[in-house]
Amino acid sequence: MILTVTLNTALDITYRVPSLRAGASHRVSEVLERPGGKGVNVARVLAALGHEVTVTGFSGGPTGRVLRDRLTEVPRVTDALVPVSGATRRTVTLVDDRTGATTHLNEPGPHIAHAEWSAFQEVYEDLLPSASAVALCGSLPPGVPVGAYANLVRTARAARVPVLLDTSGAALRRGVAGRPDLLKPNTEELAELTGSHEPLRATQDARRRGAGTVVASLGADGLLAVTPEGRWRATPPAPLTGNPTGAGDAAVAGLLSALVEHHPWPERLIRATALSAATVLSPTAGDFDRETYERLLTTVTVTGVATAA
Repeated sequence: MILTVTLNTALDITYRVPSLRAGASHRVSEVLERPGGKGVNVARVLAALGHEVTVTGFSGGPTGRVLRDRLTEVPRVTDALVPVSGATRRTVTLVDDRTGATTHLNEPGPHIAHAEWSAFQEVYEDLLPSASAVALCGSLPPGVPVGAYANLVRTARAARVPVLLDTSGAALRRGVAGRPDLLKPNTEELAELTGSHEPLRATQDARRRGAGTVVASLGADGLLAVTPEGRWRATPPAPLTGNPTGAGDAAVAGLLSALVEHHPWPERLIRATALSAATVLSPTAGDFDRETYERLLTTVTVTGVATAA
C-alpha cells in the first residue's frame, strides 16, 4: 500500500468556458467535480496504475462529505481521512477553451484545532507500518504547525518508510530539514527555497539542505533528477498543449509507483515524465490520457550519468 497525505484536501471544481474575459458574464460549457488536493490527485493516478492507495489528511463539513463520497467511487483507494469541525475547501479552475489558459481560485482550508492535529498524527503513525512509501503533498491548512512536514518526514524515516515531500513556501523550507528521501519541487519552488534560478545549481543546493534526492519539474521541458546514484534529465519528445493542473502530482505518482516496483532511476523518470505530460491532455487533475502515456513511455528520452552527484 502507498500512503498519500493531503492535509489541505479540496473539492476540485473545473469550469470550461468558450473564452474567459475579465469582468464579463460567461456561459459554462462543462462542469467537472472531483476529490482533490495534491495527495488525493497523486492517489487517483496511482490507483489508475494499479496500486493500492490509502488517503489520509483532513476532511470536514458538507464539502468534505461530498469529497469522501467521491473517493468511494475510485477503485483501489482507501479513505483514512480524519474528520474536523471546519469545512473542507473548494478549488475552482477556469479553463479558457479558446487559449487553453487556466485560472485557479484556491480557498485557504479549515482551521485545524490542536486536538484534530494530534488525532491525525495518531492515524498517520498507525498507517505507516503497512505502507511501502508515503507522499506528503500540498499546502498546510490554518492551525497546522509550519514544521509539520519535517516532523512527519522524521516519523516516516523512523519507521523505515521511504518518504516524498511535495510542498512550497515555509512548509518546504522547514520540511526539507526533516531529510525526506525525495523532494519534488518545480522551478519556482526551487528558486524560493535556494535563491537560485538555475535548475541544476538549485537542485544540488536543495540536496545539501537535507533532501536525499531532488527531482525538479521543469514544466514542458521534463524533469531533472539529482540523486545519490547519479544525475539525469528526462525530456518529452514535444510540448503538449492543454491543462497543466495536476501534472506535478502525476509526476509524483510516477516516481512513487516506480520506486515501490524497484525500477532504476532512468525508468522512474521516464514514467514520471510520461504521466506528467499525459495529464496535460486530461480535463482534470488526477486523471491522464492513457494512450498518450503509453506512447510517451517509448519516446521520452533520458540523459545523464550514474555516478555520485
